[in-house]
Amino acid sequence: MRVIAGKYRSRPLRSLRGMDLRPTADRLRETLFNVLTAANPTALEGTVWLDLFAGTGAVGIEALSRGASQVYFVESSVPAAQLVRKNLQSLGVEFGFQVLRQDVIRTLQKLEAEPVMVDFVFLDPPYRMEEVYQRTLGFLGESRLLSSNGIVMAEHQKKFDLGEIFGSLQRYRKLEQGDAGLSFYRKM
Repeated sequence: MRVIAGKYRSRPLRSLRGMDLRPTADRLRETLFNVLTAANPTALEGTVWLDLFAGTGAVGIEALSRGASQVYFVESSVPAAQLVRKNLQSLGVEFGFQVLRQDVIRTLQKLEAEPVMVDFVFLDPPYRMEEVYQRTLGFLGESRLLSSNGIVMAEHQKKFDLGEIFGSLQRYRKLEQGDAGLSFYRKM
């Protein structure tokens, strides 16, 4: 696993063995960022991200590598949160991030109460936790956290259809690659 492009291009990222950790594959991550930058290669510069169920932190680190100004890595697992910190440290990333070792919904509620506004949200809970997708997308669809042009992206099993609408969020694109799917949502 490696950083695909940007400042930290080709640098390796660590993962953990034996955990319920399924890092976003390099190829799928590359597809995700190609979609986001297709119309504007500098579209990610200065943006704020939420990397929910961060795992290795690969998606948020990719965003930082491509110019994001702030990434909130949210991970409830102690070993995974430590892994995110180790991956950031190995790249020499010193600022522009927070690793929040907390439950995702509680963290979203906390951030919403603060003056935080995000441009991109990526969520990738363990595939078997289908109800967590629904709760998280439902919260984001009613939340003030997402900027007016914000995008929510969810990685999920290809055979699992997340749904089209969550509050103010509407799916506008769905991609499939191998066994994985990516659903893209924006405010209606």
